[in-house]
Amino acid sequence: MKNLIVNADDLGWTDGVNRGILDAFRGGIVTSTSLLANGSAFVAGAKAAKTAPGLGVGVHLNLSDGAPVAEPGSVMSLLDGQGKFAGGPESLLLRRARRGLLLAEVEREWDAQIRKVREAGIRPTHLDGHKHVHMLPGLFEIALRLAKSHGIEAIRVSLEESSLRAALSSSGKHHPGVVIKQGVQARGLKLLARDAREQARRAVELFLKRLPEGTTELMCHPGYADEALQKSATRLQASRPKELEILTDTRIRNLVASQGIRLIDYGCVTQEA
Repeated sequence: MKNLIVNADDLGWTDGVNRGILDAFRGGIVTSTSLLANGSAFVAGAKAAKTAPGLGVGVHLNLSDGAPVAEPGSVMSLLDGQGKFAGGPESLLLRRARRGLLLAEVEREWDAQIRKVREAGIRPTHLDGHKHVHMLPGLFEIALRLAKSHGIEAIRVSLEESSLRAALSSSGKHHPGVVIKQGVQARGLKLLARDAREQARRAVELFLKRLPEGTTELMCHPGYADEALQKSATRLQASRPKELEILTDTRIRNLVASQGIRLIDYGCVTQEA
């Protein structure tokens, strides 16, 4: 059987992103989302998610954007002089190599992020990382420990391959005690930043036609480009409404049905494991 998790990252980033994700769920093929505990629209995002039965909600572990959830004084190695997270994955990797990133503080912050999501009344279906930060050396082990301690049974394993086909043909192994889903970043949706909308749609269609047996994740970033998004640091601006259009396209929805693809969320996987 071909199972597909369509996960929309960045719930809680802005109100426009929240609305786009919920529209992609209600009128498209999105089945799952990941919530940013420190997002500027976190409260609205959590509330919206609870009004959408059947939408799986995970925690989007973050060390790259915004302010920490934990007490700033307890996670100083993660922050810059303004008390905000101090950079993207490349910067974090360099600081990790120089022993300037304290793993105990990473664990403290991510634990606070998970707890905030749970305290909002959401039972997380999975963990993944903002900008795939959880895949950095030493940090994946932290995510595993936190998943176990919070009873979360799935974690995204992020793959960045040179082609979609190569990514789909890759395989992963299960870690004892935790179901680790094979995460695939859809190269078709990445094309939106530089290619025409129709080319991106065809790439998604090809992805669906070549979907292998088993369970695959398609990561996406739908949303509306509201004023808050335009003022934010994300490079994903114009691409979000284009992704939303593709994810809700009738042709894409019909293709999923014609290919016998079962749309699921992470919770379905862990229930069947």
